[in-house]
Amino acid sequence: MPVPGNRALPWVSWPIGDTLGPAPTAPHAQESCSMRCGALDGPCSCHPTCSSLGTCCCLDFQDFRLEILPYSGSMMGGKDFVVRHFKTSSPTDTSVICSIQILSHVDSSGQVHFVLPLLYESGRVPFTISLDDGHSFPRAGTLLAVHPNKLSMMEKSELVNEMRWQYYSTADTSANLRLTWHVKSLLTQTITIQLWGYKEAGMPYSQEWTAKWSHLFPLRWRVDALRIIDSKNYGGRDMQAHWANDHALAWHLQDLVAWAHTQCQELPPNFLEELPDCPCTLTQARADSGRFFTDYSCDMEQGSVCTYHPGGHALPQAGARVGIGGGGGWGQQCCYTADGTQLLMADSSGSSTPNHGHDWGAPTFRTPPRVPGLSHWFYDVLNFYYCCLWAPDCPRYMQRWPSNDCRNYRPSRLASAFGDPHFVTFDGTNFTFNGRGEYMLLEAVLTDLSVQARAQPGTMSNGPETRGTGLTAVAIQEGNSDVVEVRLANRTRGLEVLLNQEVLSFAKQSWMDLKGMFLSVAAGDRVSIMLASGAGLEVSVQGPFLTVSVLLPEKFLAHTHGLLGTLNNDPIDNFTLRSGRVLPPGTSPQELFLFGADWTVHNASSLLTYDSWFLVHNFLYQPKHDPTFEPLFPSETTLNPSLAQEAAKLCGDDHFCNFDVAATGSLSTGTATRVAHQLHQRRMQSLQPVVSCGWLAPPPNGQKEGNRYLAGSTIYFHCDNGYSLAEAETSTCQADGTWSSPTPEVPASYAVLLGIIFGGLAVVAAVALVYVLLRRRKGNT
Repeated sequence: MPVPGNRALPWVSWPIGDTLGPAPTAPHAQESCSMRCGALDGPCSCHPTCSSLGTCCCLDFQDFRLEILPYSGSMMGGKDFVVRHFKTSSPTDTSVICSIQILSHVDSSGQVHFVLPLLYESGRVPFTISLDDGHSFPRAGTLLAVHPNKLSMMEKSELVNEMRWQYYSTADTSANLRLTWHVKSLLTQTITIQLWGYKEAGMPYSQEWTAKWSHLFPLRWRVDALRIIDSKNYGGRDMQAHWANDHALAWHLQDLVAWAHTQCQELPPNFLEELPDCPCTLTQARADSGRFFTDYSCDMEQGSVCTYHPGGHALPQAGARVGIGGGGGWGQQCCYTADGTQLLMADSSGSSTPNHGHDWGAPTFRTPPRVPGLSHWFYDVLNFYYCCLWAPDCPRYMQRWPSNDCRNYRPSRLASAFGDPHFVTFDGTNFTFNGRGEYMLLEAVLTDLSVQARAQPGTMSNGPETRGTGLTAVAIQEGNSDVVEVRLANRTRGLEVLLNQEVLSFAKQSWMDLKGMFLSVAAGDRVSIMLASGAGLEVSVQGPFLTVSVLLPEKFLAHTHGLLGTLNNDPIDNFTLRSGRVLPPGTSPQELFLFGADWTVHNASSLLTYDSWFLVHNFLYQPKHDPTFEPLFPSETTLNPSLAQEAAKLCGDDHFCNFDVAATGSLSTGTATRVAHQLHQRRMQSLQPVVSCGWLAPPPNGQKEGNRYLAGSTIYFHCDNGYSLAEAETSTCQADGTWSSPTPEVPASYAVLLGIIFGGLAVVAAVALVYVLLRRRKGNT
């Protein structure tokens, strides 16, 4: 379905009365939504919001705007979808055709089904359906193609003891290989298990470079997966099926070590200069969530065994999935010990590794090395198997793909909004702005990034509205990306997420690859959005309002405007109006209120959704900043003595907490504000730069003790037997980023030198003796 025009709202010319309440029946109910899916035009709409507003063109809206059940399936294909709210006139209809080469069929009740084919991309995939044998495709919808590793166990087969599958042909690894799946999710009397292989062919980085899955006859591929299907469909391709995880095709080989040794010689070219550095500590990596996200295959909180990074916990650079690092979809996988120390490849084979193909893929997806999951397997995981797990060639792998240390890493910058609402800008300025309306938190022309928020009044414990407001919705878009909005749900007061103004379901899927961004939901109370530029947005619920955090990488310096200030390391110009005029430090709360009002959102550029008559009447057709709303300023706050005493005990010197208790009369609201403020402060501390001196090599003929290279860390040197240190036994990383001593030389000891000398003399004597004997033998002849 086409993405709706988010920048323009045609409703603006539609007159509505002053009375709140449900809308009248659409005046043009005879019109049709055929060929108009997503259309907003006029009072007769085919946009998703028309259902809640009662403005749909006619009863055929659900027929032409297709909904499917379930809404997601593996990008490997095999999922059976049912088209909801739609049936054909004839159960035997054979003219149903889907636009993305999906095998469609109609069941005995006339319900339309289709089976998802094998895809090479993840994320939202549009499709259309024809009922006239492909002559027209008026019905449109979208489905979510899911990365195989992000599926629930109900959705795929499981390789029992995956380590045994991977090491099966090596020494001391035998026994039966087992495969399991949930019978109810694939109802059939007999099954066939097929082996499929993945390969990439064509000239690299040319238009002919492409990815391909094939049914294996014979076994010639390096990456494979097992597919389980109904036996009666043995010869087919796109059919209901279960897939197992991708794995290295090795269990059929007789001499795995020799084969792996040969494959290890074919490593891809070096591309390390194209990649950004990892964060120096695990704390930094977790806080820098706009660019780094926990690797689901190596997550300490989920008890992962970290098969490919033993002893470490990995966080891959999610931004690289859209081409950071040379435009090829490359990525950086950063591993840390449990105490937060970065692991480097030169110290451990279970350490940080650069990735030629990011696991999440990158547009254009099907073109290598951007295929989600599979390109990463093909170029990165397999080479680790060849060189380090199957053949004794790991030093070659480690030398060819060393880890980037963190000397050039620069943490992202953080700004937040929370509570009543209070703002902490990118340059650290704190202020409170109690406006009622819709405002621009951030705009950055550099990447056409826009973050907008809606603020509404809170309510007192006894019912009436407060003179303070809080954020109830926030929306984000960058360039031509999808638009994601996170808002407070009316009934549950939890979070509700909208994609292009349509509510998303996270019943089965907590991860979503979207256009230009990656979206994840944690426990229903926190939403994280990672953008192509490396910018990030996090939204959570604290008390009655939203808490919003925005992270920007260093390239956004001097490119931001809005309520979150100008990012330039200079707090003096944080209160910059749209006109460019700067309010000086010490500006009064009343003047700051005018500053906030200046950053209202315009209807023509609004990203927010108006899918209820309350929102239409109060925000779409009213001034974006309500001039009649009278906020509460700090000088006007008063508390009765008993509440003041409790607030002082609760809030201490947190002026945001004290203000919110006074504004709402609620200690719980003050507590939520204090918690949100503390979370911001802790995250700011986590994002502080640290000094690294970089990797220090062990001495020749010796070893080093220690793998931490940050300021204040000390490395200890030791010699092999028969050698002694000629220089310092330790080296300390200094505050200026240099080591106090270089790696020492380790000459042989005096005893070893004597041995070498006497050994050399013995060799000379032996040679001389042989020479004499040969001369004598020659004379005798």
